[in-house]
Amino acid sequence: MNLQHLFSELLQGYTQDMAKITTYWTELRDAYARPSRHYHNLTHLENLYHELVSVKTQVHDWEVILWSLFYHDAVYDTLKSNNEEKSAALAEKRMKSLEVSEEIVARVVEMILATKTHVVSENQDINYFTDADLSILGKDWEVYNQYAMQVRNEYTIYPDLLYNPGRKKVLKHFLAMNQIYKTDYFTQKYEEQARVNISRELEGDRV
Repeated sequence: MNLQHLFSELLQGYTQDMAKITTYWTELRDAYARPSRHYHNLTHLENLYHELVSVKTQVHDWEVILWSLFYHDAVYDTLKSNNEEKSAALAEKRMKSLEVSEEIVARVVEMILATKTHVVSENQDINYFTDADLSILGKDWEVYNQYAMQVRNEYTIYPDLLYNPGRKKVLKHFLAMNQIYKTDYFTQKYEEQARVNISRELEGDRV
């Protein structure tokens, strides 16, 4: 799977202006490839796509999923708390320039904003998307541990004194949920291991 090819195919549903498509792809590629991105990068997008393909037959609107995949972390500044809002705004701007329907744009904005809180949605497509976004939590410990270190590296501007309490709060929030994942598919696949991983990180020296 080639992300650039996938993005180009998506946009060609609206324009044959290859220069514009290339410009929009370059914008995204450069954003996700910034040196400060140790986890929220193109590899994250590839992994997210892989997870979502597994439930493609259950998804109502695959196009909305794809738009959201490419833009959900387009803006990522560890000093700011409005990354999801800015990412959604960028997606909306680019989609409107391609004359994507207002209905699809609205669904994409809603899906991207949902990654801020990861709460249960009445829209099952959103639940699949946010579950896939959290799939890393339920991977084998070696993969999870690497993810935790990558996230820490994204926040190197903060000393442990500031970072650790915040990280601990996030982890305890997940453990306090009745279910981390909102869909049966991801619950069965990752819930048990996610809780083991989170508990193990909390017990370690890092946080």
